Amino acid sequence: MREFSLAELSRHSGDVTSVANREPVTLTHHRKPRYVLMSIEDYKKLAASAAQTRRVFTVENTPEEVAEWLLPALDRFADGEDVTNG
Repeated sequence: MREFSLAELSRHSGDVTSVANREPVTLTHHRKPRYVLMSIEDYKKLAASAAQTRRVFTVENTPEEVAEWLLPALDRFADGEDVTNG
């Protein structure tokens, strides 16, 4: 990922946005990464991908395959076992 400072963005916005049309770019402030600039198409792909990987369930609508691995872990957790590593 290419990096540009905010000052470079101000002076050469056309160049920076041209790169951002091809790939996300990091925008820095005082040499520290602060922002990411990307095309709207890349953002929509990223947002759609994130939405597909997140799933929330209530007790009533938890799929059986999720409950099969979740319930034993909850039992171990209730017994005071460490469940952070599987």
